[in-house]
Amino acid sequence: MSENIKNEEYNPDLITLTDDDGKEYNFEVLDAIETDTARYLALLPQYDDPKAMLDDSGELVIVKVQEEDGEEYFCEIEDDDEYETVADAFVDRLEDFFEIDEK
Repeated sequence: MSENIKNEEYNPDLITLTDDDGKEYNFEVLDAIETDTARYLALLPQYDDPKAMLDDSGELVIVKVQEEDGEEYFCEIEDDDEYETVADAFVDRLEDFFEIDEK
């Protein structure tokens, strides 16, 4: 049985997002939450440079998934109450797996 565990590889779900200026950012999808009205993703920034990773704040990036013409795109959550509700739900779900420092 331990042999099976050794052979299992961790393959993170990685996505690349492009901002309005065309700059690309890489993220690992940590979790997804689906409600009656929307789907949300909790993302962790990924870096090629280890120093950049150390300089990062470690905060989750939370995006809302929208669909248009059969294609998904990700957008910022502009409503503060909606953001707080979704962020709290992600923290509740992820705090068992990660060390989360709530400020």
